[in-house]
Amino acid sequence: MLDPAPFERAAAVGLPAAGVTHAPAARFEWSRIPGVAYTLAGLCLTFALAAKGFLDPANLANVGMQSTILLMLALPMTLIILTEGIDLSMGAVLTVASVVLAATVVGTGSATLGLCAALALGAAFGFVNGALTAWVGIPPFVVTLGTMGIAQGLALIVTDAQSIVGMPVTVTWWYGGFLAGIPVPIVVAVLFYLATHALLYHTRFGTYVFALGGNPEALRLAGVRADLYLVGVYVLGGLACGLAALVLTARMSAGHPTAAIGLEFEAIAAVALGGTSFEKGNGWLFGSVLGVLTVGVLRNGLNLLGTQSAVQVAAIGVLVIGALLVDNLRSRR
Repeated sequence: MLDPAPFERAAAVGLPAAGVTHAPAARFEWSRIPGVAYTLAGLCLTFALAAKGFLDPANLANVGMQSTILLMLALPMTLIILTEGIDLSMGAVLTVASVVLAATVVGTGSATLGLCAALALGAAFGFVNGALTAWVGIPPFVVTLGTMGIAQGLALIVTDAQSIVGMPVTVTWWYGGFLAGIPVPIVVAVLFYLATHALLYHTRFGTYVFALGGNPEALRLAGVRADLYLVGVYVLGGLACGLAALVLTARMSAGHPTAAIGLEFEAIAAVALGGTSFEKGNGWLFGSVLGVLTVGVLRNGLNLLGTQSAVQVAAIGVLVIGALLVDNLRSRR
């Protein structure tokens, strides 16, 4: 819990308070995420023994590439959950952003315009989510459930329930291309993590994100417009959906009206696996990365074993509950 006194003193003199200008230090603390660390190692060992080809370099690279889109949702979802919020609309917003990107590219021939349209759409949905949460006071679960339905409907309307095909190489390169011998999606994932890490741990915005979940009243006492920062967190999530739409469209070489529906479940699962709490602004960004890799390894290993997709979804749910139970038992010791 943050002490309000530094905020009050800072507000009085118009200067940043000590301990307020930077978010909690990003330290590699295994004790904060023991469940996901051991779970990831256990899954890797299990599939290495049970699934032929799991350890092949090409397959491991495939795990990383397929996890990129989920990572681009899970990292901003971490920030949202740190504020004691949630965004159930991310999968649907990513889907509609992808089809808008695809339609714009087909109509104009410009991947840049397509990306701009996707980013604008994502930011608009994020702004609506944040505004209704911060300024109207509607619970984020209810708000984002509503915008999820709107985004799903828009995706179907824009496409008439049909895929938009004919993507040029300027789009498909973002999933099938290479930079210095490294697949482009992996490069995108690393850069996206570094940018989010810098934002959360090395800017005042990140400090306020932690404060929004830990002690929002202290922010208000310091004269900080906490509502604006809360809106900004949801806008960031929408922008991430717009950016991820480029990778998703490149991966499918098309815009599909149901491509990412339900992906928000996996993003929330990855964040929960990574040890981020749904209260008190307690979490660790790299833990979400490990959570994403855990979900990616689980899906890949089950695919190699020929498991049905419905069973894979159930397995992710079991995995989340199991990891959280382990953490809960360890914390009681």
